[in-house]
Amino acid sequence: MSTSGPASSQTGRGGAAPVTEGDLDVVAAILRTAPDRLGTHMGGLYLLSDDRQLLELAMTLGAALEFTRPWRGVGLAAPIPVADAARDDRVVWVGGAEEMVRRYPRVAVAMPYAFCLVAAPLVAQGTTYGVVFLLWPASHPPELSPSERHELTVLASELAGALAWAAEAGHRIRPGPRPAAVTAENDAGDPLTAMVARLPEGVCGIDLDGRLAAVTPTAAEQLGEPVERLLGAKPWAALPWLRDPVYEYHYRAAVIGGQSTSFVAMRPPDRWLSFQLYPDASGLTVRISPAEGAHHELPTREPPAEPVVHTRPGALYHILHLASALTEAVSVQDVMSMVSDQILPAFGGQAVAVLMREGGRLRTVGHRGYPPGLIDQFDRTPLTEPTPGVQASTNPVPAFFETRAELERLYPDRQETQDGMAAWAYLPLVTSGRLIGTCVLAFAGPHRFSVEERAVLTSLGGLIAQAFDRARLYDTKLGLAHGLQDNLLPHALPLVPGLETTARYLPGTEGMEIGGDFYDIIRVDRDTVAVVIGDVQGHSVNAAALMGQIRTAVRAFVTADSDPSLVLARTNRLLADLDTALLASCVCLRVDLVRRAAWLASAGHPAPLLRSPDGRVNPLEPQVGMMLNVDRSAEYPATCIGLPIGTTLALYTDGLIETPGVDLDQSLADLGAALARHGGEPLDHLADALIGQAKRAEHRTDDIALLLVRSVPR
Repeated sequence: MSTSGPASSQTGRGGAAPVTEGDLDVVAAILRTAPDRLGTHMGGLYLLSDDRQLLELAMTLGAALEFTRPWRGVGLAAPIPVADAARDDRVVWVGGAEEMVRRYPRVAVAMPYAFCLVAAPLVAQGTTYGVVFLLWPASHPPELSPSERHELTVLASELAGALAWAAEAGHRIRPGPRPAAVTAENDAGDPLTAMVARLPEGVCGIDLDGRLAAVTPTAAEQLGEPVERLLGAKPWAALPWLRDPVYEYHYRAAVIGGQSTSFVAMRPPDRWLSFQLYPDASGLTVRISPAEGAHHELPTREPPAEPVVHTRPGALYHILHLASALTEAVSVQDVMSMVSDQILPAFGGQAVAVLMREGGRLRTVGHRGYPPGLIDQFDRTPLTEPTPGVQASTNPVPAFFETRAELERLYPDRQETQDGMAAWAYLPLVTSGRLIGTCVLAFAGPHRFSVEERAVLTSLGGLIAQAFDRARLYDTKLGLAHGLQDNLLPHALPLVPGLETTARYLPGTEGMEIGGDFYDIIRVDRDTVAVVIGDVQGHSVNAAALMGQIRTAVRAFVTADSDPSLVLARTNRLLADLDTALLASCVCLRVDLVRRAAWLASAGHPAPLLRSPDGRVNPLEPQVGMMLNVDRSAEYPATCIGLPIGTTLALYTDGLIETPGVDLDQSLADLGAALARHGGEPLDHLADALIGQAKRAEHRTDDIALLLVRSVPR
């Protein structure tokens, strides 16, 4: 797209020109053409934040702002279409309610309406600036047509071009305090109330903000309120008898789904009215008429004396979304990330901190959004100090401060007033009737906490407390397990003239049980060394205990006779005597440092890889015996291999090559290729290269041991 952007002679801080109205107008003008070009009736534009971790809603097209409130700030990890589109740089199409339930269940819970949706990334010159999303009524076919895909591509390209031009000109477009509302080009401004006033039914016009823009005298008479009181108000706010959430649901279903709907409601004391809703891109027309055959059997509801606050779908989304996300959080840092990535943006907060009670003090277990070092002043605060954090950690009542003045009035001269924020929510963390700490949400500007928002945040505090309590227990057990694992493995490998050695061990990332992988290098005499690596079946304390027994037994048997065949045979008989059902695999080598040779025996263990001095890599092919503890009388024949100077042996456990969904032969080939490519590097660098991909894996079900041995001059 060729766009001549508005020039500006002004410059902002750092020499960057400020965003001009012209920039915003260019983007809005492009977005406004979407209904004519694609037949869509609703949409919006997200922009990536400066740190590229958050999508911020900048514009809405044909959508009431209240519908988008829960999604005005979306973390890139959120399981919703716009986040997937930005994160993966791909178009995301959801062809109806059933597909939404299947692929994005949390969105479906919050928006249980029939509609189709597309989200397209805005990419220009290799840079992603944001995402445009568009909605169609449920009557749209389940797939986009070729012409629609073409128009979508052109629209996204034009939007991305406008955003890129503004960025290159030094005034990158950023969202305002609230999303800008854009109306379609064919939006009809005059509701023609004079004409519809002659109709026998009452007719109302509702704008995109959900407010009554036009009310005929007949409609006002039917609703029982004067026209001037109804205009500009939301129906369920002006009419107490329409405050039942089911009526608002029908309204939302019509706007979001783009299809007409209807319902029957009773105007007290006994007048039943039929409401028919007809939506388009500019709002809704509501036809009101007496209900034929009214449902007199339904119970009469007295209008509430005071306004009743119902939890809206957006609030329900936050509760269900966080509850679902927290079930996937394992460690304390996982929980912290969930809260900062999912909850903080949704409520417009800038910072979050979690303080836990510990030894009569508050300890900071995690925080996001605060400047480095600032949060340290809250750490180790005695529970006797008069601070809002202590109050929320000792009293199960949340505290909300909408302005700095409110906080300073109750807590003058407290450190909390020096954090640069202007509003705070202190949420007690209560689980199983116990107060374990507080979660602090901080806002850069004054923030009004509505009754609904306070209720939702209080509910979220309970979910966060349960997750943190569970995660702290997990972290404690994980620390104990890893400590035990470390004590069962060698603290350091012995220095052996003529050999270079190094080892790596990685625990599994799923579950907290310790594994049975082990390795050892045992100095037999001046010219002989035994090298051992093995893997006990399972991940449990029993597996770790058996691993410790095997390692101790192998050291004893090697000291008595370093023949690897005898070492494995004796270890096998020992396991049979221990009366355990666990199996183990093992490789044992006796290395002769004078002859530069080794004798190798294997008990069902993956074959080591050998890299020759000329750089060729081959898996060794010894005669493999049965796994340990299968047959008491099993034999383990030894194979002799040469170890000329420059030869490198890679011994490993199966966790290094067995990855769910990956072919085992391919994994072994990839490991060999990495050994060939990096085999000439120092052993520590080689070990990091061989284990690097496994180390980066997020979900590793098995632990990994790697032992490298290189023949060098003595």
